[in-house]
Amino acid sequence: MQFGMPTLIENSTLEENIRLCKELNLHFLELNMNFPEYQSWDTDEFYRAAEEAGLYYTIHLDENLNIADFNPLVADAYLETVKRTIEAAKKWMPLWERYGDKSQPLVINMHMHHGIHITLPDRKVQMYDRNFDVYLDSFRKFRSLCEEWIGGSDLIISIENTDGFRGYEKRAIEDLLESPKFGLTWDIGHSKATGERDVPFLMEHADRLRHFHIHDGIAKRGAQGGCAHLALGDGEIDIRQMLSMAGARNARCVLETKTIAALKKSVAYLNGVSGLGRKNGEGHELQTCNLR
Repeated sequence: MQFGMPTLIENSTLEENIRLCKELNLHFLELNMNFPEYQSWDTDEFYRAAEEAGLYYTIHLDENLNIADFNPLVADAYLETVKRTIEAAKKWMPLWERYGDKSQPLVINMHMHHGIHITLPDRKVQMYDRNFDVYLDSFRKFRSLCEEWIGGSDLIISIENTDGFRGYEKRAIEDLLESPKFGLTWDIGHSKATGERDVPFLMEHADRLRHFHIHDGIAKRGAQGGCAHLALGDGEIDIRQMLSMAGARNARCVLETKTIAALKKSVAYLNGVSGLGRKNGEGHELQTCNLR
């Protein structure tokens, strides 16, 4: 397995994130397209910065991405965003080929947008559920376009669990998973904070797991909400078990904390549980989870 970090809000530039990534001996940086500094991409500049540090990129698409929006102008803008992201990722693939593990494809991570709901006196109606055929057609178009844009590149779009997949989303995801250009991301902190509601679906499709977001979390208890993005060891998740799960899938792992301090604590924790730095009887370093 290889481990990386997200772009952190405490770092205002790409260079600061890359410097921290290298300092912590991580393999890759997951670029967050919600950040303004990653909207105007000079792919050559990004390439040079990563190459000098010996790193590569994965990409997290804008969390507002809504390719099924009923307004075609809005949907087309998001589709164009995905197209340009794929084009950038393909230009950066030599970095992954040089510094990554080519046994797993390079990942572009995405969320499912729930769409709007209408509140009635007795219930809430999800518009994508009400107009499911239109919704599903949008995802079938999306799947076809992504297959065309990705072409023969060893690149996939991996769909992440957040606060619980809706029923209509599960059906759309299953449709996407008919294509080898799509996979699944297991965010273990989100799982814990939402009472593990997505785990049955993720386990049903465990063979399609390609990416993990690793951070600790605390489960919801009654009126008290759950929380995620904690440093490893600060929550209730069995980190060893989840690393074992990720290892069984040979999945790439992002240590998705939100602060530098939590990231550093997580790296130290991971080194401890993985056996890095310890020696076996013959004096060779044990590397169950290889950070670098």
